[in-house]
Amino acid sequence: MYENEQKSERIDDLLSHNLRIIQSDEVFSFSMDAVLLARFAGIPQRGKILDLCTGNGVVPLLLTTRTKAAIEGIEIQPRLADMARRSVSLNGLEAAIQIREGDLRELVQITGHGVYDAITVNPPYMPLNGSDVKLNPHQAIARHEVHCTLEEVIQACTRLVRNGGKVSMVHRPQRLGEIITLMRANRLEPKRIRFVHPRAHMEANMVLIEALCDGKPEVRLLPPLIVYQENGNYTQEIRDIYGEVSKGDLL
Repeated sequence: MYENEQKSERIDDLLSHNLRIIQSDEVFSFSMDAVLLARFAGIPQRGKILDLCTGNGVVPLLLTTRTKAAIEGIEIQPRLADMARRSVSLNGLEAAIQIREGDLRELVQITGHGVYDAITVNPPYMPLNGSDVKLNPHQAIARHEVHCTLEEVIQACTRLVRNGGKVSMVHRPQRLGEIITLMRANRLEPKRIRFVHPRAHMEANMVLIEALCDGKPEVRLLPPLIVYQENGNYTQEIRDIYGEVSKGDLL
């Protein structure tokens, strides 16, 4: 089914975790936001974890290095769901990760309400404005709210996470006010927020946020995460997150 598209794929080593992942520049390649989300998210050692908008499965794969919980990912694009499944198989992690192909807005009809202890999500960042979507269909769906809006993503999280469960998201700082408003309107109380800055003197270009379902109002602003030193090298924290890889492998 995907024979022609598979010609553009490659298999990359996934950081320093002895994992491998199938990628394609024409379809989908993970970036720093997914890696930081997988490190930031508060997850249980046992139980059930769900990754929404899983793409080629990078977040579930990385989460296996932190937990023994059962991990699921859901992806609406058949091509990406297939890539994710093959990456899981490539690493022999079929017992730890299940990849679903489907619409996150409809998943509760299959799983039931409140069945996950933690949810991670790296959703499309940009609202759909019609003429500004000039990417190929795979990339447009991954980056723009073609199949789900931010509100629909947050509503899905509320339906799927248990009371007291955690929802962790990476997004753009420009939409933080909207994110907090929608989370609180849907019983998700923000508890931890961390901004990611390219350099110390630059504005943040990513925000990591974790919310607790039916939690009490109290939020912690964590120290900023700086990606680059002034000399252009990665900061020690970023090197610790990624391990010893070259600059070209990260972005």
